[in-house]
Amino acid sequence: MTNSGAMHKSIPANVKREVEHIVEQFNREHLAKQNRAYSARFCGRYLYIDRDDGVGASPICRLEFWGTIDDWGFAIYKYSSNSYDQNEHRFPGDELFDGTVQGAMHAGLHAYP
Repeated sequence: MTNSGAMHKSIPANVKREVEHIVEQFNREHLAKQNRAYSARFCGRYLYIDRDDGVGASPICRLEFWGTIDDWGFAIYKYSSNSYDQNEHRFPGDELFDGTVQGAMHAGLHAYP
């Protein structure tokens, strides 16, 4: 994944709508029968992906908008430091992140089963 353009101050509204659709579709296809669900939060150029496993939402990862829907920067949430780490690439599922929102959610399922 590469930073493909100028730094964006915030994620455009149309991209936010597309992300919400992607998350809803992923939940239906992969998590509905498990009583689990991902959710998306937006703050500036960041997309925070949380997952509710039946006990409330917990942070999974943070994506940074680089200008297109299929090329995001990635940072896994580290419970040990209570922070997002974009330099952490040694966790179960790291190979599943391909720059997409779907890839981040797949990676999250392996990092935090």
